[in-house]
Amino acid sequence: MKPSSYDVCIIGAGISGLSTAAFLHQQQPDLQVLVLEKSLQPGGAIGTYNESGYQAEWGPHGFLDNCEESRTLIGLAGLERDIATAPLGAFVRYVCLDAKLRCIPQKPLQILKEPLIPWGAKLRVLADLWKKPLAGEPTVAQWTAHRFGAALLPFADAVFTGTYAGDISRLKIDAVMPGVRELEKQNGSVIRGVINTMRDAARQKKTPKKGLPAMTSFTGGMAMLPQRLATGLAAKGHLVYGNGVHSLVRETAGWRVLAEQGEVSCRHLVLALPVNISLPLLAGALPTMPSPLAAIPEARIATVLLGFDDSARIPFGFGYLAPEQEQRFTLGALFSSHMFPGRAPAGRQLLEALVGGRHHPRRLDLADDQMIESVYRDLGQLMELREPPCFTKVLRPRSGIPQLEEGYTALLAWRNSIHVAHANLHLCGFGWKGIGINDMTKEARKVALRICTQALGQEKNEVKGVYF
Repeated sequence: MKPSSYDVCIIGAGISGLSTAAFLHQQQPDLQVLVLEKSLQPGGAIGTYNESGYQAEWGPHGFLDNCEESRTLIGLAGLERDIATAPLGAFVRYVCLDAKLRCIPQKPLQILKEPLIPWGAKLRVLADLWKKPLAGEPTVAQWTAHRFGAALLPFADAVFTGTYAGDISRLKIDAVMPGVRELEKQNGSVIRGVINTMRDAARQKKTPKKGLPAMTSFTGGMAMLPQRLATGLAAKGHLVYGNGVHSLVRETAGWRVLAEQGEVSCRHLVLALPVNISLPLLAGALPTMPSPLAAIPEARIATVLLGFDDSARIPFGFGYLAPEQEQRFTLGALFSSHMFPGRAPAGRQLLEALVGGRHHPRRLDLADDQMIESVYRDLGQLMELREPPCFTKVLRPRSGIPQLEEGYTALLAWRNSIHVAHANLHLCGFGWKGIGINDMTKEARKVALRICTQALGQEKNEVKGVYF
């Protein structure tokens, strides 16, 4: 690749980099944008697996449809007719408690009616109204027990197992739920904060969207989204594969990017990479602004695919999660062929079981047959699987899930200071301000707006809903 100059150079063709490029072209079609990708395919952590009529995911299985940025991105990719949805209001979820699958309603009043915890523990939740916020940065476990009582710890564990495959005794509440933490501090109580927020919305005559969101994927799997976004860029020569970046140089008019296929100069540089890949590049480019962390921890999970015939009695719904106190081999499982039709051949069903995570990284060292046998035995204790699986496959992790633990909030503050000091350097990607698809698309549009308007904007922490 010959030396060349661009308005914007984006490093990384994962969903963050591709979304940034799409939003830039939407807002200013005449911008000269180049995306550099180290691998030979787009998508980053996103990848879809297909074999013998079974379809599964290497990475994220979908995203909620309550994010405007993600809905816009679907339109920019031209995938409106390829959407597959599983509404949360129509599909039940389960948590494994006392070696049984317990259905978890998504509405607070329905949860109160369920015999999931004793009535005394249910009443303890109301103590949130007079519990003062904990000082410092408590862990999710400390915060949950303080605000709502220890009886809710298994449910908090399930939520963050499903999101981060993490350890609630290490994940920091200020990092994983900054919006809720702000609500708590401003109102002295989460419950009071929610009530006040609803009152404010009523005064401003804001009508909240009725009903629960839907889990969203695509008929051809999650890989359709990055592939469709990348196709147009590559056709125009705006995306170069097999071109890893090894260093960045700050220049008067912008940045110089030193890559495997040559050098690129640009006015704006977007580092759309996972946190731990970004940090070494930033250390070389900004030696006077050292990061507070050399790296953040990661959790890795393997996905074990089990195909069954119709004799298997797999409960209807999304799937289940198992808190660590249950001491199960499997973190949980997705009932994939219930969620999205076409994920298994006719007359077959597909389960995607999750193994490993922050608690049990050594389980990934098991051979495939050992892992499959352990998962099958575990699942057979929770549901009626009359026959052994007719299809099996282990999908080993391509990347780790960033863990938002000690020092993460300091890392975000450092990122913000970089944005202030260097208006033409933009950091987004896996682990910066979240790990979900919706987190990535929101940050990507913020980057695009910052580039097009030259305005830094104000960081706001969203109060996100909690779903199992």
